[in-house]
Amino acid sequence: MRRRSALLPLALVAGTLLLSAPVAVATASDSARPSTATASPIDPSYERTLTRASRALNGRADTPVTEGRIDATLALRDLFLARPDLDPARDRRAGVLLARPSDGGNDPYGDGYSVRSTRACDTHVCVHWVTSTADAPPDAGWAKTTLRVMERVWKHHVDTLGYREPAKDGGRGGNAKFDVYLKELGGQGLYGYCAPESRVPGRRLQAAGFCVLDDDFARRQFGRAPVDTLRVTAAHEFFHAVQFAYDFREDPWLLESTATWIEERFADDVNDNRNYLRFGQLARLSSTLDLFDNGGFAHYGNWPFWEFLSERFGNQIVRQVIQRSGTGDGLANDYSIEAVRRVLASKGGFTNLFAAYAGGNTVPGRTYEEGSAFPAAAPDATKQLRRSSVRLAYSTRLNHLAAATIELTPDDSLAGKRWRLQLKIDAPNSRSSPAAYLIVKKEDGGLVRRSIALNDTGFGMTQISFNTRTTSLVTLTLANVSTRYRCEAGTAFSCTGAPRDQGQRFAVNALAYRA
Repeated sequence: MRRRSALLPLALVAGTLLLSAPVAVATASDSARPSTATASPIDPSYERTLTRASRALNGRADTPVTEGRIDATLALRDLFLARPDLDPARDRRAGVLLARPSDGGNDPYGDGYSVRSTRACDTHVCVHWVTSTADAPPDAGWAKTTLRVMERVWKHHVDTLGYREPAKDGGRGGNAKFDVYLKELGGQGLYGYCAPESRVPGRRLQAAGFCVLDDDFARRQFGRAPVDTLRVTAAHEFFHAVQFAYDFREDPWLLESTATWIEERFADDVNDNRNYLRFGQLARLSSTLDLFDNGGFAHYGNWPFWEFLSERFGNQIVRQVIQRSGTGDGLANDYSIEAVRRVLASKGGFTNLFAAYAGGNTVPGRTYEEGSAFPAAAPDATKQLRRSSVRLAYSTRLNHLAAATIELTPDDSLAGKRWRLQLKIDAPNSRSSPAAYLIVKKEDGGLVRRSIALNDTGFGMTQISFNTRTTSLVTLTLANVSTRYRCEAGTAFSCTGAPRDQGQRFAVNALAYRA
């Protein structure tokens, strides 16, 4: 689900993104894979799951992030997961929340149409709308524009990029085509959402569903041309329906970050997803890649991780991860980070690539094709070395899949060509997958990038030329690339797991010396 960009200034004012404590829901599994059921909290009676789904569909655009705005797609997914275990009364309430808008009077929570709907269909998609009440689009022409865009999205995601098509819904909505409903959502702070609706027979972890999109994407609510907002929202939300056809219970950070990345593939010129960059690792390297930040925006803001990979290995790299994490037809059913690690094993390895990605985030204009418009990750420490102060001792603690950077520059007193820089790194042992990555910006504007080898105990050392004639800036990135978890621990990370290598200590000693 995409939240309105108009909400972002409120999040900035709030200053801190709050995360509710999540817990996993047990479901049947096609393999021994640990459950990655949900990142949304539920109490033993499942009341909170129902409450969160209700709040997601009945929120307000001006709700501060500190009050815990809910991601509607994931809240409805969690409710769908919990539904087999609900008592009859709560199951009826769940059915109301998971109902299609066209179910109308069966939806006392106000999400259903109050008048009869109409529809238009094309090859793969049907769009449903009403001609009166607040849910009505401006005219039938807008509904048909939505249908044309949805058909293009289908062809892009399924035919061009090669993803599975959404699972068939058994004729709900009037036929076997994929259903999209138009409703007034802007006042709730939503672009749209998708909901899983029924499990695919014989495929217990695959689900059919439907999507709901705003009825007009009015500029006054969304801040840009309505067709542009429609294009990116359609690309994002339809991808959730595609994801449900692989494994609807997959880790939320993977579902949302890849759906935000695919906006760039379908509607590259719109760039709405740049609004979320300030909340991800481009701006905050010390945050964690696989966090589902329920109530915040970090999972949207981390789409550049997939951009980094796809610009190097092609768009198919993301599909390979989705497939690896998928179910049925012999797919591996890995959880999210496990799938990433295994796909990247033959491409230099996840540890090396994550370190290069984290280091590259300090120079986005030289790392991403459109990076000149991206924010750069700020350094955690800076120092100008000079004859009277040629040393730097620095230490930090890093959580899993997070990084920190140090920037060093030579003072004019280090002008002679014989000046060099020695870096000694004391990182955790290799079991927790530490990494160090160096970027040297030359005076002529060139960049030198390379990994610094660490031994089994985590020690590494390198020496480089360091004088004002040749060197403008040296950036050292330290990364904790651990993917070790105790799965099913009720967290908002991969496999709802408790990371085993949090708070790992990294230390650096830098010395400028004359050879």
